[in-house]
Amino acid sequence: MKIADRYRLIVEQARTLVKTFSDQPDGKRIDRAVGLLEKGLAELREWEERVGEIPQMRLESKLSPVLLSVHTTYDRARVLYEDNGSEAEGAQIWEVEQMIYRLLNDL
Repeated sequence: MKIADRYRLIVEQARTLVKTFSDQPDGKRIDRAVGLLEKGLAELREWEERVGEIPQMRLESKLSPVLLSVHTTYDRARVLYEDNGSEAEGAQIWEVEQMIYRLLNDL
């Protein structure tokens, strides 16, 4: 799978996370974590359309800072859920973090 396709898949997974966690009932939803997930999605979306147009030799320099920032943001959201005893939600976020990490390694 091409880098651009993998990036777009991460964006789609990030959208799913935001929707899933935003729709949680008030007692289960952690607004600060949802805000972090939304922030990460916004960062990813900035490059969603243009990722396929980036020359191969510039992919690392363009995408690495974005992916590192989003990974850190999502890690903070995951920790908030895990600290709240919501291991399943933390695991969902961890899966997306791993996708980001693998893409970073392949850049």
